[in-house]
Amino acid sequence: MTCPPIRFFADDAAIARLGDGLLACTLTRADWTHEAHLAACFHLLTRRPDFDVDGGLGVAIARFNESVGGVNDDGQGYHDTITRAYLAGVRWFAATRARGDLTADVNALLASDVGRRDWPLRFYSRDLLFSVAARRGFVEPDLAPLPDAVPARGQITG
Repeated sequence: MTCPPIRFFADDAAIARLGDGLLACTLTRADWTHEAHLAACFHLLTRRPDFDVDGGLGVAIARFNESVGGVNDDGQGYHDTITRAYLAGVRWFAATRARGDLTADVNALLASDVGRRDWPLRFYSRDLLFSVAARRGFVEPDLAPLPDAVPARGQITG
């Protein structure tokens, strides 16, 4: 199975528009791609200290989904475990790989393993990850622990 090509970002403004647009519910459904999810998360995590990413990201995504006519239920819409797994990955990437250039960092994130659409399956079995319980609330991984933002001394990162 071939993954679609990565849609990289041309500038900081495009990334900021996604993060801020998510919060304001001003994006279109077409704007909200896999890459947009990660770019918005990176932007909110690294450029918006006024926003509580851990407490607010899920609420913002669910509200956005509803603003464009989507439904958040047991089979579609907001997925808490996937969101929190990617948040852990983005946080890890920001702490260990980012250089401070928003566009370059987001594009590097998208090109990294963390940016892959199947990345959470390194930590979760398919059955657990796509369960109703995992959609509705965070469940701990059953295959491997999620990455820490700051690796333990001597831990291999990559």
